Amino acid sequence: MLKSIIVRIVDFCTWLAWPVIILGLLLAAASTGYAVRHFGITTDISQLISTKAPWRQREVAYHRAFPHRDAQILVVVQAPTPELTKRATAALEQRLTGGSQFRSVRQAGGISFFEQQAFLFAPTEQVAQTTGQLTQVRPLLGVLTDDPSLRGAMKVIAFGLAGVRTGKAKLDDLARSMNMLSDTLDDVLAGRFASFSWYVLLNGKAEPQQLRRFIEVEPVLDFSALEPGGAASDAIRKAASELNLASEYDARVRLTGPVALADEEFATIKEGALLNAVGTILAVLLILWMALRSARIILAVFISLMIGLAITAALGLMMVGAFNMISVAFAVLFVGLGVDFGIQFSVRYRAERHEISDLRKALRSAATKAGIPLILAATAVAAGFFSFLPTDYRGLSELGIIAGVGMIVAFVTSITTLPALLAVLQPPGEEAPVGYAWLAPVDRFMERHRIAIVALTLLVALGGAPLLFKLKFDFNPLNLRSPHVESVSTFLELRKDPDLGVNAIEILKPTQAEAAATATKLAALPQTLRTMTLQNFVPEGQQEKLGMVRNAARALEPALNPRRVSPRPSDAENVGALTAAADQLTQAAGTEKGPGAEAAKRLAGLLSQLAKAEPAQRTKAENALTRSLTTALDQLRQALRAQPVTLQTLPEELTRDWTTKDGQARLQATPKGDPNDNEVLREFAQAVLAVEPNATGAPVSLQESGRTVVRAFIEAGFWALISIAILLWIALRRFGDVLLTLVPLILAGIVTLEICVLIGLPLNFANIIALPLLLGVGVAFKIYYIMAWRSGRTQLLQSSLTRAIIFSALTTATAFGSLWLSSHPGTSSMGKLLALSLACTLAAAVLFQPALMGPPREAKVESKTKNKPAKD
Repeated sequence: MLKSIIVRIVDFCTWLAWPVIILGLLLAAASTGYAVRHFGITTDISQLISTKAPWRQREVAYHRAFPHRDAQILVVVQAPTPELTKRATAALEQRLTGGSQFRSVRQAGGISFFEQQAFLFAPTEQVAQTTGQLTQVRPLLGVLTDDPSLRGAMKVIAFGLAGVRTGKAKLDDLARSMNMLSDTLDDVLAGRFASFSWYVLLNGKAEPQQLRRFIEVEPVLDFSALEPGGAASDAIRKAASELNLASEYDARVRLTGPVALADEEFATIKEGALLNAVGTILAVLLILWMALRSARIILAVFISLMIGLAITAALGLMMVGAFNMISVAFAVLFVGLGVDFGIQFSVRYRAERHEISDLRKALRSAATKAGIPLILAATAVAAGFFSFLPTDYRGLSELGIIAGVGMIVAFVTSITTLPALLAVLQPPGEEAPVGYAWLAPVDRFMERHRIAIVALTLLVALGGAPLLFKLKFDFNPLNLRSPHVESVSTFLELRKDPDLGVNAIEILKPTQAEAAATATKLAALPQTLRTMTLQNFVPEGQQEKLGMVRNAARALEPALNPRRVSPRPSDAENVGALTAAADQLTQAAGTEKGPGAEAAKRLAGLLSQLAKAEPAQRTKAENALTRSLTTALDQLRQALRAQPVTLQTLPEELTRDWTTKDGQARLQATPKGDPNDNEVLREFAQAVLAVEPNATGAPVSLQESGRTVVRAFIEAGFWALISIAILLWIALRRFGDVLLTLVPLILAGIVTLEICVLIGLPLNFANIIALPLLLGVGVAFKIYYIMAWRSGRTQLLQSSLTRAIIFSALTTATAFGSLWLSSHPGTSSMGKLLALSLACTLAAAVLFQPALMGPPREAKVESKTKNKPAKD
């Protein structure tokens, strides 16, 4: 009955060819319009997993409790010194504040609070040492505040040399500070950017985290755009450019955070997409020409394919609303799989046209012979994709429904618009048989040695089975992103800093007391580096530290806040100060040896050069010294105004990050070990979950999402095989024939995974879609062979069927090759595994299945009859 229905549909479409073609084009145009208006893509990888899972519900609840942390751009400002970093960050924050593209702009982490309370967060011994040193250098501070100029800096040199002359210090003690100043002057005289850090001079060094600051920007998102935060990101970069942060402060501004990561993820995916698409289309057309040898047939197949793709895209958007990082691959799957039906029908038509001169009769005959294999293959492929619908892996679930519907659409267009187009275009008849006559020796070889071929193939596959225990699944979605884009490279750098808690586990507790108690338990775990709650922002030993700070403030008050300052020097006065300082340094060095003397001689020479240089160079040197001095003195004045800290006096922006609106307390735990090591994160997550099952955060999400995806594929693979097996049983009615179809399919899957281990290709969230594709392509190819075999056909390698399968596989490989060439690692890995699975599937279909099937049943019966002794 199905065969009759398909033949009638083909007859109808060839009889009313033009109306069918026009209707198809109108549907394609309407579908394209709908897809363009409603196109959307969700680049948030976390949304690939269903929120039904308990761990996802905890994750969603946490993000709902702190929504401002989820939809933000993190601006990272980095400069050569802490002072320059602070000035550049302040300038950029001021410029961004009030911008129409932003809901809020603030420096991260309550930085002004920590600067004011810096002494209270330091160890008591360090506070005592630092305040003591500051009191001792009070005269030096007085010189700098009285005369913050190039002349004042020369007075500081004279002040230090006076200590050497009086025996209070050694010249070697000043070597480091003199070399720092010499390095700055070297840059000035060489025309390079010059900077000097008074903070480093006092403290010895600056930690990496002191050379960068963060601005948290909550952007106004435009969800009608493909990059919702694009306008805000452009505004930030424009502001940094207009402020000349690079030239003024040698500052580097980078963007990361959830919004920037999502936007650049899409930008990476679409990078080169147009060129790849054009190249793919040209390659597909070339392969179609090799397969069909007729421009008219190729045009018919191509138009039919494009009509089906447009309709599938529209239906996909209607069903899921917006594509995700996995389901967007439906287009490649449609081209790769959908064209198979067109090639199969067209090659069958060519073979029939060689025997039948009448075009409509040849189309009817092609429908009669190819219709049932086509509908069976399309139904089996769709069933394989639909089997992924019930899984918690939303990315694959949505791909399953789109690709499944797409297979139905591709089949329908192959028996409607394609025959109609062939009827209108009227390609000429075929002069020669369609097939591969030159493969006849291979056919005969496989017939003679089929047992050995089957045994050897199974032996190789089973021998490699132990490799499957070494198959790896990379559950870290960051490895699917390009490390070369700014947002990702910045994020990878920041996650190495435990203070930022990028790979931290987060827990919500009803009260601060419960959060503190849980923090104590987690801190005892060997996998935990540290724990944090809001209570950690209340320093210990405040009374003693405040006493030291207030004593230092009283002692330094006259020096830091003088009633009057010296008037700015003229250039001539600066030249005089430079010359005098050079002479003093030369005298101090004398004929001595050692680091102090060498540093003094070097500095003296540079000061003499600067004195003889153009005034602009002296201005540049003064700016390098005094701008950082002003910043350092302001920061010192602020730190000396420290006040007692309690939970109630903590700044609002800090408490907002650690307490929910309904009063729940946030607890953070960071892992010990390499933050880039998946095994470290897995062990950390397991240890914490054993103590606190309600934990969430990146390590928990990574571990649980990996489990969810693997479980989803096991479940979906099982149901796909069951559904395909049931479908095959209904169609074939023989258990042996079902096995002849499924065994090569399973074999191809096993070999694909074994090769993944051998070449070091791990499975991940993206490339794992190759497995359902293997089911789809594999079952289609094998159904074509089993149906031909059941009809009594022999020597299948040299038949038109093998020609159609090989060129169909080449077309699919070309579509997947475009993914392999992508600069996006996740998409590229998807293309690699798709190509590998396709090669294994094709080999299993063309080289293994014919040998496994052996001679058709009719041939076996005939052979037995001939060999049976005749009765008297």
